[in-house]
Amino acid sequence: MQEVSDIKVEDWGRTAYADATARQLILVGQRIKGEAPDQLIFTEHDAVYTVGLRHGSVKNLLWDPAQLAAQGISVADTNRGGDITYHGPGQIVGYPIVDLSAVKDLHAYLRFLEEVMIRSVGRLGLAATRRDGLTGIWVGTRKIAAIGVAVRRWVAYHGFALNVAPNLEHFTGIVPCGIASADGTVTSLAAELSSPPSMTEVRAVLAQEFRSRWPEFIQPTS
Repeated sequence: MQEVSDIKVEDWGRTAYADATARQLILVGQRIKGEAPDQLIFTEHDAVYTVGLRHGSVKNLLWDPAQLAAQGISVADTNRGGDITYHGPGQIVGYPIVDLSAVKDLHAYLRFLEEVMIRSVGRLGLAATRRDGLTGIWVGTRKIAAIGVAVRRWVAYHGFALNVAPNLEHFTGIVPCGIASADGTVTSLAAELSSPPSMTEVRAVLAQEFRSRWPEFIQPTS
């Protein structure tokens, strides 16, 4: 039987969003059947706006087809929770394919993912926090990471996106996560730190934090 701390970590490199989603669904099916372990997938996506299940999300797409084509950004519907967001090169996307049946609490899982990222960027030299009523992590009113998950028979997929050094201009083509500019903007590690870490370093820290905190989350001692 798999130990809860034995999280398999894999890097898919650069992927198209649709291809990564299809690969996730295969892994979800395998995890449900007990044919695969819990695992954490890392990837960087080709530039894409993904539209979540929140009602009215597509209204937060601001650029018209000509602007999208000029920037080389596609648009994809997705079955994760949340609003519209951006994925692209320079952003680390993490897809944990994990069994939550021992917890059965999706909100607690979202807070777990936030904690992993808060502690990860803290180790990299940046203080980030939560904001009441808003999923993700923030530096003041600047959002540095987004979260959107889906679940099938208590196996979670999709996950989080941490801005390391993406093209921040691409976020101006949407209302990111449905949050108006008066309430917040978007930032990255490269924008906040004088000596930003490499993608390799960030992936390593995220993996360490996830794996070290997973056992307590899935099997709390109290």
